[in-house]
Amino acid sequence: MLTLIKLIHTLNRQIGWASNRIQPNLENQSKIRFQAICAVIALSLAGLGRIEVAQAKSLDFAGIRQSLELTANNQSKRESGQNKLVKFQISADKLNRDSIAQNTPPAPPAPSANRTETLKNRLDLPRTSTEVQITNNRSLTLQETLDIAFRNNREIQAARLTIQRSQAGVSESQAAQALQVGLSSTAKTGGSPLIIGDAPRIGSNSSTDIQGTVEATYNILSSGRDAGRIKAAQEQVNFDRLDLLRVEQKLRGDVLTAYYDLQEAGSAVIINKAAVTDATRSLSDAQLQEKAGVGTKFDILRAQVQLATANQDLTRSQGQQQTSQKKIAQLLSVNENTEYQAADAVKELGSWNYSLEDSLVVAFKNRPELKQQLVRRSVSEQQQIIASAADSAQVNLFANYSLGKTISSTNPLQDQYSLGARLTWNFLDGGAAGSRSNQEKVNQEIAENQFTTTRNQIRFEIEQAYNNLGTNKKNIITSTQALKQAEESLKLARLRFQAGVGTQTDVIQAQTELARARGNRITAIINYNRSLSILRTATVLRE
Repeated sequence: MLTLIKLIHTLNRQIGWASNRIQPNLENQSKIRFQAICAVIALSLAGLGRIEVAQAKSLDFAGIRQSLELTANNQSKRESGQNKLVKFQISADKLNRDSIAQNTPPAPPAPSANRTETLKNRLDLPRTSTEVQITNNRSLTLQETLDIAFRNNREIQAARLTIQRSQAGVSESQAAQALQVGLSSTAKTGGSPLIIGDAPRIGSNSSTDIQGTVEATYNILSSGRDAGRIKAAQEQVNFDRLDLLRVEQKLRGDVLTAYYDLQEAGSAVIINKAAVTDATRSLSDAQLQEKAGVGTKFDILRAQVQLATANQDLTRSQGQQQTSQKKIAQLLSVNENTEYQAADAVKELGSWNYSLEDSLVVAFKNRPELKQQLVRRSVSEQQQIIASAADSAQVNLFANYSLGKTISSTNPLQDQYSLGARLTWNFLDGGAAGSRSNQEKVNQEIAENQFTTTRNQIRFEIEQAYNNLGTNKKNIITSTQALKQAEESLKLARLRFQAGVGTQTDVIQAQTELARARGNRITAIINYNRSLSILRTATVLRE
């Protein structure tokens, strides 16, 4: 800056010396002075750039500015094909954010290799029927389904982008406490269009002025406004991180539910196919009995009705299976031209080793929804501070340097500088600041109210899942025993009918009971797994 001022004074002296010694005409002198003014403004811009760079390097953001590493394995790949975004890792506030950092469990297990890979969103639409035709079929295990969901789901990608946006907001709020340097310049011409008295020479009643000013300002007193904005932005980052965890947990629960629905639909198809096979066999036995003279036409009709009913049940279950396949494909954001099957067999997926009371405590400790309400309340507190500062005193330090010249005059360049402090105090605003402050107080009460509501919802969710888990565990034992009995009953009914001592009604009834027993066992196992997954998701615990 000192070098720039010296250069300006040197140019000023040289131009004055030239005007006294050479006495150029007015037009040439104006050109020389105008070029000099432009050179001074250009140098001021260059100096401004150096000042900003020096200011940026002098600020110490160690411990505040860090890269948000969602997955370290893919970071280098992502940055090679796109613009790097500056990300900030904000340290937690002692009151709420330390507890969040300590109590927040790790994200749900999901694929780490490709989990943060950003997928391109297709903005075109299919135009022909072949583009939407189902051409592939693929079987997925439960773990593969979770991996694909965490890699492709658009809600998770949106939540991660939201974190990046809120981190940029932290940078914006911190800029208010940094040194602000700006450049302004004006060029104007003016004069009187009326000629009164003796007519002067053309153009002598007009003048052209050009001026440039560089000013630096620094805020030393904001009445808590700038600090409140920074804390509010940091709390928003914490809120968005908790929201990412909430979205991941919700996605995990949705994927598990969709996969169990797919399993249940596929099992129903298998059960109903077995029922069709049993009904076909019963019809064949009835026809043989009728040919041998020991059966009746009535038995054949009953067997035909049973077969038709079994075929209807099979068709209905196949339709439900297609619906489940479409639902899981939509949830995974995968190839829409592929049908997906559940590769895992229906079986119990573990046990729950916590009591109901312990489950509630763990859920209250880990659930991001509860912590989000606390963070939301903290944000409202900072917003209240910002609102209250609107009618408080603001003090800024400033320093400016200006340089101006009237081109039509032979006077040398005029420059001046000023240093000082500026006080602004809007002490009478009609009550606007107080009204905004009261609004934020109400927002705090709303967050507290929502905290209580969310806590009650979580409690009901845990209690319901825990009770359903015990009920379905008992149903698995009962349905397994009933299935064995139904299989034995059908076997004996067929032997009795073939021996001529039983009736077709006994066989049909035994087939119906067997199909029901198979379905009950599958339903009990899947419902048990559903309750188990709800408990794991609701408590944010890994399997």
